[in-house]
Amino acid sequence: MKRSIDIAVASAGLVATAPLQLAAAAAVRATMGKPVLFRQKRPGLRGHVFEMVKFRSMHHVDDGRGRVADADRLTRVGRALRSTSVDELPTLWNVLRGDMSIVGPRPLLVEYLPLYSPEQARRHEMRPGLTGLAQVSGRNTVSWEDRFRLDVEYIDNWSLRLDFQILARTVAAVLRREGISADGQATMTPFGGSGARSAAHSSNGEE
Repeated sequence: MKRSIDIAVASAGLVATAPLQLAAAAAVRATMGKPVLFRQKRPGLRGHVFEMVKFRSMHHVDDGRGRVADADRLTRVGRALRSTSVDELPTLWNVLRGDMSIVGPRPLLVEYLPLYSPEQARRHEMRPGLTGLAQVSGRNTVSWEDRFRLDVEYIDNWSLRLDFQILARTVAAVLRREGISADGQATMTPFGGSGARSAAHSSNGEE
């Protein structure tokens, strides 16, 4: 049932947002050049790696000045795309392909896989989602420990009713533009491992 809903929603979403996606692609191309899409490997169901696709929101890492913080690479168009979540619309293709679900734990970086505790690793027991319980509970302002706790809580209590509740809360959060980034970060401070202090440098993850 969940997969059938994912296919129906992703298909309808891709058709309904096609004009908006074309406009976003044109804006990215005009302000940041090629490529228009940002592609990155992310772990999915049972930790299997897939390529997630979004609209670009940052300049390239290598601008001749060495390592540059994500917040400095984020463009004006990129900020607009992120604040409205338009940058996420191409990810509907990942849902249609079966890499992701509409609702589920957010797919994080592959480099985090060896850092999870056994309990945190349970977040890969379901397909990752465009939105999830952690995202509607504060998005990037939620601590890593709380995010993982919410991911596992979602898995343990999953139901279609819970999915619809999360979707409704997601719409409200997007309209209010809440939790887009943590303090001093373009998204979140990188995860440094369970019980460890996270690194303060840029993640280059374009989450």
